[in-house]
Amino acid sequence: MAGVETGASERPSGTWRGALASAGALLATLLLVSLLFMVNGSNAARDAALESERHSYDVMLLSRTVDGSVARAEAALGRYVLDEQQQTGTVYYNEWLLAGQQIAALERLVRDNPQQYARVAEAKRLLARRGEELAKAAAASGAGKGSGGIPLFFQAGKSPILSRLRSKLAEIGASERSDLIDRMAATRRSSDRADGLTGWFGWLAALIGLGAIGLGIAAFRAMDERLQALRDADSEAVRAARLEEAVAERTSELREANAQLKAEAMERASAEAQLRQVQKMEAVGQLTGGIAHDFNNMLAVVVGGIDLARRRLAGNRREVEFHLDNALEGATRAAALTRRLLAFARSEPLLPVPVTPAELIEGMLDLVDRAIGERITVRTRFPDTRWQVEVDTNQLENAILNMAVNARDAMDGQGQLAVSIENVALAAGQIGLLPAGDYVRISVSDTGEGIPPELLDRVFEPFFTTKPVGKGTGLGLSQIFAFARQSRGDVSIESTVGLGTTVSIFLPRSSEVAQAPSQPRNSAPIRSGETPHRRHNVRVLVVEDDPRVSRSTVAALEELGYRPIPSSSGKEALEILEREDGIDLIITDVMMPEMTGPELIHNATVRYPWIAVLFVTGYVGETGDADELSGHAILRKPFTVAMLADAVAAALDRRATELHPASAA
Repeated sequence: MAGVETGASERPSGTWRGALASAGALLATLLLVSLLFMVNGSNAARDAALESERHSYDVMLLSRTVDGSVARAEAALGRYVLDEQQQTGTVYYNEWLLAGQQIAALERLVRDNPQQYARVAEAKRLLARRGEELAKAAAASGAGKGSGGIPLFFQAGKSPILSRLRSKLAEIGASERSDLIDRMAATRRSSDRADGLTGWFGWLAALIGLGAIGLGIAAFRAMDERLQALRDADSEAVRAARLEEAVAERTSELREANAQLKAEAMERASAEAQLRQVQKMEAVGQLTGGIAHDFNNMLAVVVGGIDLARRRLAGNRREVEFHLDNALEGATRAAALTRRLLAFARSEPLLPVPVTPAELIEGMLDLVDRAIGERITVRTRFPDTRWQVEVDTNQLENAILNMAVNARDAMDGQGQLAVSIENVALAAGQIGLLPAGDYVRISVSDTGEGIPPELLDRVFEPFFTTKPVGKGTGLGLSQIFAFARQSRGDVSIESTVGLGTTVSIFLPRSSEVAQAPSQPRNSAPIRSGETPHRRHNVRVLVVEDDPRVSRSTVAALEELGYRPIPSSSGKEALEILEREDGIDLIITDVMMPEMTGPELIHNATVRYPWIAVLFVTGYVGETGDADELSGHAILRKPFTVAMLADAVAAALDRRATELHPASAA
């Protein structure tokens, strides 16, 4: 009985222990499940925090990328307005399009953040406004014809839109950086909590393993693998954070390097632009001055010969004198054109006056006929109602004469030349950048060989010419283009290979009263009169390398009663001074090969200080900066006999008579 009682008492005990074991197992299971859910929740929170960090890094990196794309686009536009190359313009457009795509992606990233979304929307609006500012410079550069986009680009550079855009992008990055700090703190808290729960989970697994070795070993192995995975995840998170820091530092370094390169590029571009401008102006002055020098040499022969011919005419020959007067007037007009050419080389301002182009062209048809030759037929077409324009008449005459000479060269001296005037009403932008309004179109057409299409965009460039070597300077059309733009007009050219070319000048209509074009301003005819100051038995040494000018000058001096001695160079003149006695005056050209006029006078006056000096020059650039000519008389080509007589008398009066050997006697 006693054994039965003992078994009965152990059964409840075993049942109680089983129940306790079951309860403990159930409690352990519930605790294990709870710990599992808590660990998973902590891991999920940590993953969410890491995802938020990555989102912040993406926003910060994309905002800096937008800033870099805008900077590269503006740098490409700066090069585009300078070289006006299509490839450079394509780089600008691609960079600007990339910036728009990047800011659109940034807008998608921050759509769940109202504050950031508002900032990105403002940055997007500023980017669009900046694109409108830069589009003007890009459009002007795409049109070509010189550096038309440079002023618009520099004007856009002064706009505050760019600084506001960069400030807004920096504000977006700063806001994300502040959020990133909070998210990184949340990530650390989630990681610490997950680590703590993982530790408790390990202890529980160890206790459960004491009751179930097999399950405990399996659970321990699984937990060990889990812990290793967590450690790897933590290590990767640390590595990712370090990598992001390295990327941020490298981005900052690249941004600073880019800013330095941009500043250096701007300084270099500015220096190159200034150097090109200086070289261009020096080349224009030298080339224009050389042309004017040769032209004035020819005018000196014409004027001097005609004046001498008039002096030797006997009797009443009114018809001959009429033709001589016409020739002399034509030479005077040529001299006026030369002065305008020299004024262009010195960047002289225009002197616009109201004028009727049809009347001006009618008055210069004889000059055009003489310039283009007899084998070219000239046709004119003028409107019934003649509008007026306000221009510099001499510059307009020069432009028309340039167009006629270009047409003559294109036709090889034979063909038909048409000069026409039309009254036109233009819409805004119909011709170049001209505003809408009434304009007078002056066109010169030829039947020459035409210009290939690939060269039409370059014909207005300085020093570019389609003529053979030695037959053109490349300044004619560029002068016309500059004159038209300075007169608030424009120039267009139409050409078909094999059919001919038409060059048109568009000038705005003026309501002022026109001046009579019969006589250009400041170009009164050169008239020869009596020649006072005659001095006989005065020996004059004439130093001139051009034989035609030398013969004309010698003949004029003989007409005045002087005794001239010709010389073709400075070296020959010094030899004449050594073997000839009694030379009272040296008349010398300024620009001569081997030895210039000032160099000759410097060598001569050392040994013969009593000899008077008269410089003759046809180019103002020769005397503009030369101190050697100061203190001596100067005569400018072309000159008449009377002008030569006055200049010789002034030179003889200027010399130091007390140094002459005759003064000692």
